[in-house]
Amino acid sequence: MPNRKNILITGVSSGLGEALAKAYLENGDTVYAIGKTIPKKLDHYPHFFFFPYDLSETFMIQSTLQEFFEHRSFDIVILNAGLLGKIQELSKTDLMDAKEVMEVNVWANKELIDTLHAHAYVKQIVGISSGAAVNGSKGWGAYSLSKAGLNMLLSVYAKELPDIHFTALAPGIIDTPMVQHIIEKVDDARFPSAKQLKSGNIQTPQEAAKHLIATFPKLLNYESGSFLDVRTMENNT
Repeated sequence: MPNRKNILITGVSSGLGEALAKAYLENGDTVYAIGKTIPKKLDHYPHFFFFPYDLSETFMIQSTLQEFFEHRSFDIVILNAGLLGKIQELSKTDLMDAKEVMEVNVWANKELIDTLHAHAYVKQIVGISSGAAVNGSKGWGAYSLSKAGLNMLLSVYAKELPDIHFTALAPGIIDTPMVQHIIEKVDDARFPSAKQLKSGNIQTPQEAAKHLIATFPKLLNYESGSFLDVRTMENNT
């Protein structure tokens, strides 16, 4: 297929990452994927290449993934893997738990970008961010800090690696294991933002993936390093 694209996606074991990978594969593209466990729905596709890795092991990312990236060219890299952490007051959040969230949501992405820059050719990198990066809602401390950190990480890299276009993108609310946990387990009287999430528009992963794949090329029209939210992008068009 002459227009086949090479896509790299992290966090493909479930939810949005799995849906994005499946949509790209069905479109005839080649997908390179990183996740803890291989998604059984995808392993029969001939153009699906999976590398099993726990991205919380940040100290081994560069040496372990170098060969997987080496000499490859990626049209788009989607940094989708992320941890929610516990929804609780920041003053009650154990520092080790907060560091675990930061490790995956920020530092793993730094190591991935550095490894890609050193060993592959990349046109576009999109980090899956969140409105939590700017809302500062009660209970979302570790997650909010990590997504704000991701936004700034990509903003800095946009200046340092001008040959790659970077975007931090909030995809809206998606029915993933993370969101199901909030719906089922989080006390929305104690944490009003959880109530707001539950009453909002919740997309299926498949709906979100289709929408995002159509949105990714449009991101190139914005300044590299921008933080964008698909919901406000729609309102501006």
